[in-house]
Amino acid sequence: MRHARGYRRLNRTHEHRKALFANMCGSLIEHEQIKTTLPKAKELRPIIEKMITLAKRGDLHARRQAASQLKQDQYVVKLFDILGPRYKDRAGGYVRVLKAGFRYGDMAPMAIIEFVDRDPNAKGAADKARVEAENAEA
Repeated sequence: MRHARGYRRLNRTHEHRKALFANMCGSLIEHEQIKTTLPKAKELRPIIEKMITLAKRGDLHARRQAASQLKQDQYVVKLFDILGPRYKDRAGGYVRVLKAGFRYGDMAPMAIIEFVDRDPNAKGAADKARVEAENAEA
């Protein structure tokens, strides 16, 4: 029986899992769509939904709670300035998990996790801006 087994351990220690999901939350907030394995995507969904709920609250305490879980301040800024107001009228279900076949190397089931009303231009926008800035300097 699997009583009181509420989450997937993903073959990692608690600290490693915590860092993994903090990085994945940041990437999802930045790009609004990421590709990962299916178990990781299923475990990330409740974590990112709680972050969006904090962003919808929008007060200082919620901002500090989100900043304690996310790695960089730019993710907190985007979460509270863009994503929070975007989902203000939505009562949950902010992300979707789509199955995306199997990885070639080890046949791991892959998935795409994305925000429901995502901005298609957000994916790779930071990288494009960085490349343009480097080209402008040269």
